[in-house]
Amino acid sequence: RNTNVQPQKQEGFRVVLVKLPQGDIQEHQFSPLANISEKYAGGRARFTLQQNMAFRWVREEALYPLWKDLKEVGLAEPEVNTITDVTSCPGTDSCKLGITSSMGLGRAIMENLADMNISDPQVKGLHIKMSGCPNSCGQHHLANIGFHGASMKGDRGNQVPSYEMFIGGSYQDLNGHTEARIGLRPKGKIPSKKVPEI
Repeated sequence: RNTNVQPQKQEGFRVVLVKLPQGDIQEHQFSPLANISEKYAGGRARFTLQQNMAFRWVREEALYPLWKDLKEVGLAEPEVNTITDVTSCPGTDSCKLGITSSMGLGRAIMENLADMNISDPQVKGLHIKMSGCPNSCGQHHLANIGFHGASMKGDRGNQVPSYEMFIGGSYQDLNGHTEARIGLRPKGKIPSKKVPEI
């Protein structure tokens, strides 16, 4: 309720955000999600720029039954739009422009963040985003911490997948107000394997 439910302008209604890790929905979840949408949101669902799903027009009294139905299908995770809700483009998984596997990096970062058990609200409010190339499909330039795929020369002259880092970007402040700002890019590249640790 604290992170996945927002008030709607119309009294008595809420917007419910469903956390989809990196925007992925599994095959067995589609039909139940369609039924949930029909039951609670008038048959409509929207996808957000942060790769999550939004149900609008959910009545206040339907929040708990909706949560139970989402839990049955494995989509009741909290902390939408927090530091653990990492956004990434598909990178080399399916894009011909991808230089690095941004989806793999996203999974590794989410695992590290889960192990850290972050409780500080200022840290939780940060956003991490990544793209497999400089094209910004993963919105890395607007993230508080962003990465875009690159390559660098290894010790033996070989090409090593790496990332360039962006710090201090923003598309929203902690109170939900729009404050767009492109992040600054420190000099140097980070080998892909070191990014989750950093």
